[in-house]
Amino acid sequence: MIEGINRPWQVETNGINKIPDSSRNGHVRDLFWIWFAANIGILGVIYGAVILSFGLNFLQSLLVVVLGAASFVLVGALSIAGRDGGAPMMTLSRKVFGLYGNIFPNIVSWLSLLGWETITVITGTFALSTLLGIFWHVSYVALSLTAMVLMLVCIVAAGLLGQATLVVIQTWASYVFGLLTLLVIALIIPQTHWHALFFLPEGPWLTGFLPALSIIIAGTGLSWVNAAADYSRYLSKREKSKAIVWATTLGGSLPLIILMVTGILLATRVPHLATANNPIAAIRGILPQWAVIPYLITAAAGLVVEGDLSLYSSGLNLLNMFVPVKRYKTVLIDALIMTAGTMYVVLIAQNFLEPFESFVTLFGIGLSSWAGVFLADQLTDAKVRDYPVEVLFPGKKTPIRKVMWPALIAWAIGIMVGILFTTSPFFSGPLAHGIFANSGFELIFAFLVSALLFFILKPIMPPPKAKRESESRVRPS
Repeated sequence: MIEGINRPWQVETNGINKIPDSSRNGHVRDLFWIWFAANIGILGVIYGAVILSFGLNFLQSLLVVVLGAASFVLVGALSIAGRDGGAPMMTLSRKVFGLYGNIFPNIVSWLSLLGWETITVITGTFALSTLLGIFWHVSYVALSLTAMVLMLVCIVAAGLLGQATLVVIQTWASYVFGLLTLLVIALIIPQTHWHALFFLPEGPWLTGFLPALSIIIAGTGLSWVNAAADYSRYLSKREKSKAIVWATTLGGSLPLIILMVTGILLATRVPHLATANNPIAAIRGILPQWAVIPYLITAAAGLVVEGDLSLYSSGLNLLNMFVPVKRYKTVLIDALIMTAGTMYVVLIAQNFLEPFESFVTLFGIGLSSWAGVFLADQLTDAKVRDYPVEVLFPGKKTPIRKVMWPALIAWAIGIMVGILFTTSPFFSGPLAHGIFANSGFELIFAFLVSALLFFILKPIMPPPKAKRESESRVRPS
């Protein structure tokens, strides 16, 4: 790939290469708008309904909203590595896991991003098919396929463009669709059944509150940790760490808090919202007729600006796994897989909630364990703010460390522990019984166990002496 400055509406020219200091013209405020727009999609409203479906009262639900959205502080903390290293998140992870050891968490990262892209296309297909159905009276299959193609075209077109373009798109999307979202919220609030909401009985903290919090963390901040540095690598090294963390955390959490609270209010009027096959159509049913079209446009467009970030990062993930293709081809590979996943859920399974919960939980464990290891490495090397090229990229005369066993062992054990305590619609771990049944501890356990093990193993398992990759033909993209 060519190293250079990406200008608005220019196809991405940078791959997983380090961004040279001369091309780092990003600003901390860009992070705010990137993450704000990434979270104004209608999924936030559905999260609110999911929270209430755990049998919580209003105050417990609000606490889940605030703590869940605050998980974006993880994205902020990991974004610091992007400023320091100038490379994508999973490329920087090579320093921690080794050049080839990193492939294993990289696979989990790519599958997670691919899954979120598919969820975005599925939800957007629901929105667009409902919108098209107002004007075009054809079969469900025809509407769904047309809506799916439109969503894919929009997301793929944005995903092919560069980081500078994403900043422009995310900023304007925040303004336009943020205002339209506020309009929809203003229409929903008066229809809330306030009496029913305020007098909901207190739900169980262990088997209600914690599982709800676990799903929201997995679906919000934790789902983006593997992409954090992808958008901060254009920042100057002079930018302060606190500013990066605050801009990212506020940008991601503020829209989520507003939308999830809206979802909680809406669930009092549409009790089946969390389990609806088409949650977009369920929300449409309570809006006045004149507001339906603006609502559906807002829902679909918000998902497009959310999906383009996932697509942008998943392409970098594929390059990081040494897939020998151009970056634009990685986007097309993802598009084919998204198409298959969307067609299955929309046309065959017609069941949104169960696959969604299982996906969020299981991949959340892998990302939680990876984040524990990476953050532990950041803390142990707090004074080392450099990611040398020779550590990240192989070459004929480049000294590399192939596998960093302390990190890989800690990550794998963290995942295994998390799975032991997992409860999901498709899978339950052998230890998810008694007080741990539906407890939501799997993400916490995975994070803490992997971080603690890394702290223990790193001093007693020093990294192997770097070898020279004399026969490698792999080049940094």
